[in-house]
Amino acid sequence: MAGETASEVDCVVIGAGVIGLAVARELAMAGREVIVLEKAGAIGTEISSRNSEVIHAGLYYPADSLKARFCAPGRALLYDYCRSHGIPHRRIGKLVVASREAETGTLDGIAALARANGVDDLEFLDGPRARLLESALNVSGALLSPSTGIIDSHAYMLALRGEAEDHGALVAFHAPVTGGMLKKGGVVLHVGGTEPTSLCARLAVNTTGLAARDVALSIRGVGGVPELKFAKGNYFGLAGKAPFSRLIYPVPERGGLGVHLTLDLAGRARFGPDVEWIHEPDYAVNAERALPFYAAIRRYWPALPDGALYPDYAGVRVKIAGMEPNDFVIETSNAPLINLFGFESPGLTASLAIAREIGRIVKCL
Repeated sequence: MAGETASEVDCVVIGAGVIGLAVARELAMAGREVIVLEKAGAIGTEISSRNSEVIHAGLYYPADSLKARFCAPGRALLYDYCRSHGIPHRRIGKLVVASREAETGTLDGIAALARANGVDDLEFLDGPRARLLESALNVSGALLSPSTGIIDSHAYMLALRGEAEDHGALVAFHAPVTGGMLKKGGVVLHVGGTEPTSLCARLAVNTTGLAARDVALSIRGVGGVPELKFAKGNYFGLAGKAPFSRLIYPVPERGGLGVHLTLDLAGRARFGPDVEWIHEPDYAVNAERALPFYAAIRRYWPALPDGALYPDYAGVRVKIAGMEPNDFVIETSNAPLINLFGFESPGLTASLAIAREIGRIVKCL
């Protein structure tokens, strides 16, 4: 696009997932002119629509991490937002289950970490008390998290988009960022699609999730871009009704939180995710991966019937290579371009708190 004159704009948010929409809303409500560029034809087609739709309490994250910093405040903001905007949700609660006596010590560590993260409502239950709540469990001890919930994530994203647009934001679909360059006082973005154009933004925020690295590297002059890796999570649905009224999580395992049971707002049960390292995002679910699911689930639900699981869907989490444990990264060294890297769970829960932080950063630029 050499020689092309770029249109001057105030703020560009790249990516219309849940975090991009929350950021767009935050900036628009602060009086900024906002354009959201989305490569797909709809909002939230990747990470934001392929997850467990859980509102997380904030139990597992290292106390000095951005995940811990944003999760508990984000959860409070999200529940308030759901109530005030009529977003379908339910504070359903969660049990973190130790299926064997040897695992109960792990619960103490989780509870201590949760307290450091501002989660002060956990309750330890011995096996009999846990079975009073969920009689089908095989359990030696459990942590009850009453602040955990579930949400209609699409309804939430629609509300964010609507509020952003009510405050003047524009959302452009089929508008991928194909390149650009940093310049003094702004960033030039080349936008593809049916009508390619160039924009010169005073501020740009890259919230593209799986594509965050590719978008950042396509813009000349950008540094500090980490390697990203993709963890595919497969989910299997349950044929029939589960005998549980709460979310059921095993004690965490290396690389993830284990194969857990979640319920949607209609009461349907699904299990997952597992961890499958992949080079490029794909969403096919291999039915043969159900075999280890049965063994994992039967540790806490021994009565799971044979043949009860069916392939449901898959999501892809983006993680920063070499970072253990993984955390969010808000990269501001390329300002006025702000890059968000490694934004996986609890990104949905934390989205409003993340957006507030971006708003605070923008005020300081």
